[in-house]
Parts: sequence; structure tokens; C-alpha cells
Amino acid sequence: MSATPPSVTLITGGSTGIGAETVRRLLKSGHHVCATGRDMDKLSGLARTLGDPEELLLLPGDAADADTVEAAVRATVRRFGRIDNVIANAGFSTHDSVADGDPELMRTMLLTNVLGPTLLIRAALDELKKTRGRIVLLGSVAGLKYGPGNFYSVTKWAVHALAENTRMLVTESGVGVSLIAPGKVDTPFWDTRGGTPPGPALSAEHVADGIMWVLGQPAGVDVNTVTIRPTGQVN
Repeated sequence: MSATPPSVTLITGGSTGIGAETVRRLLKSGHHVCATGRDMDKLSGLARTLGDPEELLLLPGDAADADTVEAAVRATVRRFGRIDNVIANAGFSTHDSVADGDPELMRTMLLTNVLGPTLLIRAALDELKKTRGRIVLLGSVAGLKYGPGNFYSVTKWAVHALAENTRMLVTESGVGVSLIAPGKVDTPFWDTRGGTPPGPALSAEHVADGIMWVLGQPAGVDVNTVTIRPTGQVN
């Protein structure tokens, strides 16, 4: 009897924070992984901490650029032969609000947080249909709770809509779609905003655990929404 081939997972924003911890968990669980990110130095640094495994393919590039995303999908299939899962993790936030935000930063946030996951779905869908694979989108509690003028919240509400719209599109093809909505997480996400705000916070490991739990569900089980807050976070 032939051995079951390892699962192949493509993750965007894989160089730091939740993405980097998820890469670690995936490799530890036996996945072959393609990790993308804007900064090749950070990706290479992560690979070094993991021992530069052959099972890890690193691809620098912008998650909101269609050609880059399509090339990542092709490279993953060329290297590992298939794609079983995609994880749209790349994203960022600024302090900008709809009242006084920098229009260019808002544009970049919209493209990264909303167009990026959309392009990943578009590029990988044919391969995922072959494997009856899974799509995981990183949303946020900010996509469930309004905040005054919070443009990041606007982008994450759009990701939550994308998850359900995609589920309706692909479920009859056997492809699963899961939205992971974390609360406050202590990661480099906050570095440009003066550090993680005080109060309860999750770790990147906690969110990676949730992602791995979703990916570990048996065939035929489609977990659609997982909200993860630290105990004590009210909103």
C-alpha cells in the first residue's frame, strides 16, 4: 500500500507573527509549505531558525499583486506536485480612520487585506478542487465589532464577507472555507503603533493552534468560522 503523500500548504505573510508560527506548526505536522512575504530577509531568517528544511519553499512578493500570487501557486505545484490548503494571512493595520487617514495607507491596507485573499483564492481554486482542499482566511474580531472610524475594521468585515461568498461558491466542489477571527494578538502587527496595547492578548501560537485545528478536520467537515479571543477581552 502506497504512503499517503504529505499535505501541501501555501501561506501568505509567512515571515513573522501568526504566519511564522503557523509555518512552524505546519512543518512539524509533516506538511510541505510554501511561505510568501514581502521581505526575503525575514523569510530566510525564519528558515534558518527551522534548519532550512527542504520541505519549505520561500517566495518573496506582494500578496496583493496578481502575477506574484499566480506565480506562487505555480511554483508550489511545480515543487510539491499539488496544493491541499491555502492560508491568506498577509495583512496589516495603521491608526488611520475614515475621518483623517492617509489615503495611500488606506489604499494599501485595502489591497493587502481584501484584494490579497481574493487573488489567492482565484489563483489556487483549480488546484484546490483537485485535492478537495481547504481555504483559510485570517479575519479579525474587528470584522465582527464596529469601531469609530476604524478603516482596518472595514477591511476585515470585507474578509468575513469574502469567506462566506467563497464558501457558497466552492462547497459543492468539495472545497472547505474557514474564517479565523482572532482578538488582540501580541505580535509584530503592533510594532508600528507603539507596541501591543495593555490588557489580555493571545499569542501567535494560540492562533496557529486554531488554524491547525481547522486543517486537521476530517474530509467532509467544513468549519466555517472560528472566533478566538483572550479571556478578558470584552469587545
